[in-house]
Amino acid sequence: MSETTTVDFWFDPICPFAWATSRWILEVEKVRPVQVQWNVMSLSVLNEGRDLPEDYRKSMDAGWGPVRVIVAAAQQHGSDVVADLYTAMGELFHYEKVADRPEVIRRALETVGLPAELAAAADSDEFDEALRASHAAGIEQVGQDVGTPILSLNGTAFFGPVITRVPSGEEAGKLFDAAVTLAGFPYFFEIKRSRTESPTFDV
Repeated sequence: MSETTTVDFWFDPICPFAWATSRWILEVEKVRPVQVQWNVMSLSVLNEGRDLPEDYRKSMDAGWGPVRVIVAAAQQHGSDVVADLYTAMGELFHYEKVADRPEVIRRALETVGLPAELAAAADSDEFDEALRASHAAGIEQVGQDVGTPILSLNGTAFFGPVITRVPSGEEAGKLFDAAVTLAGFPYFFEIKRSRTESPTFDV
């Protein structure tokens, strides 16, 4: 594929499925001409008002912090910081398995070289309007019956792809080519099968 593909990617940093797909997109950048825009969405927003198991509800209540901090960082330091801050948080969540979200935020800000004061955004609703707007921009393209990630390819958006391993090299490119091909058919909506494994990451 020689033409540049515009990719809009919506993620919540706490989601392992979004993390797997995002690392695939980084591999795609090495082998295909793509222009990627990183956007936040929120599982906490998505699950507002839903009847959830207690443990998952607690996770959703705590899920506001990381995305709020990313939105605050983007507003105060520019959208270019989003990808790096997401990577820093994701490595702590999904590689190092750090469960303490304030610790993840603190360490991620330090890794990226952003002011520690941004961590205060985690407990503030100051940036929620912008967070909800970013979330809505993704959801409006795919509907409410989805999760994270959302991927838009040249303006056609899907939930997913949901992958459990991160392909690299030409394998990553071929998977991307297939996704772009499917996105080119306006009457194509979904392919699905039951998932039999969870995401696995090789550091």
